[in-house]
Amino acid sequence: MISRRAILRGAVTVSTVAALPAFAGGHGRIGKFKGASNHKTSGRAELVKSGQGGSVELLGDFKFDGAPDPKVALGNNGYDPKTLMGPLKSNAGASTYKLPKGVNPDDYNEVWIWCEKFNVPLGVAKL
Repeated sequence: MISRRAILRGAVTVSTVAALPAFAGGHGRIGKFKGASNHKTSGRAELVKSGQGGSVELLGDFKFDGAPDPKVALGNNGYDPKTLMGPLKSNAGASTYKLPKGVNPDDYNEVWIWCEKFNVPLGVAKL
């Protein structure tokens, strides 16, 4: 415990460190979800590049209010159906989706939750 006397004498020094942005794994681009088509979608997604491909990671704060046939995909200022990675594994919490072969994560700036059955967006995270 530091005494009041030590503080008054100037014997205690305090250092400050600038806060750096926090990244989930520190290896990808992160975006925050906004709901679409009257759906509530929140939390963050990370697009990770690795080797010849990559993955999408929905982070632990991800939440979705539910809909029929939700899928995870990418977009570049709009949804791209060739990037579909499969059904949403859970409506809440962390999950990982591998990018389809031939999809370069550098070509995309959005992660989508997409309803394939009704062909409507459910949420999008701008990266």
